[in-house]
Amino acid sequence: MAFTAANGRTQIALADINITPLVDVVLVLLIIFMVTAPVLQSGIEVAVPKTRTVKEITEERLVISINKKQEVFLGNDPVNINEIGAKLRQKVRDPQHQSIFLRADEDVPFGAFATVMDAVKGSGITNVSIVTQPLESHAQH
Repeated sequence: MAFTAANGRTQIALADINITPLVDVVLVLLIIFMVTAPVLQSGIEVAVPKTRTVKEITEERLVISINKKQEVFLGNDPVNINEIGAKLRQKVRDPQHQSIFLRADEDVPFGAFATVMDAVKGSGITNVSIVTQPLESHAQH
């Protein structure tokens, strides 16, 4: 944009905005989100057991988690272990075609795990996958 000054000379206003710092900040934020997104899979801390056979999770399913304190979560919502079946019946429209991931901490007693499995089966859902981590030696191959 050009304008005429009081002394009669034509001058150009410097109206350019330097967007390089903005691009730098946006790229750093993008990298941070890309690195932390897989870590934020679920807010419930569960150390799942390690196994040799691991299958990638490729589809969207309901996730039931049991932490060390035997607290049960449906998604990220805490649920009473005795009410998990009723909550599943409310949430799932077609139990025959619904799939569920079950994440249980490796220190959870088998009784709590069996109670949750029984409630899931009682709600009519038959496709249950147990979430595990790959063994260290398997992950290096």
